[in-house]
Amino acid sequence: MTDSTEQSRTKLVDEFSAVLTEAEDMLKRAANKTGERAKDLRSQVEAKLLTAKLRLQELEGQAVDRAKEAARATDDFVHEHPWQSIGVAAAVGVVIGLLMNRR
Repeated sequence: MTDSTEQSRTKLVDEFSAVLTEAEDMLKRAANKTGERAKDLRSQVEAKLLTAKLRLQELEGQAVDRAKEAARATDDFVHEHPWQSIGVAAAVGVVIGLLMNRR
């Protein structure tokens, strides 16, 4: 993984961890409350979880876009350099075959 990808992943994990911790804390407080205050806490938890869900969907869309871009670039390369692609695929196949044979 590239450094920027690793940083993005770490940031995402930290963000979701913070959201879940905060939501868990709010739920614990809501358990001790009744009436209007409990409804407010539940609403806050729902809002936090919705925000996290929307952020995750946004990141999923970005990942899909990057995957499609990589697939297009690979397709273009294979069409421009078919023999090199065949050679690389054969070499990878041989290496995988040798590694599988070792077991």
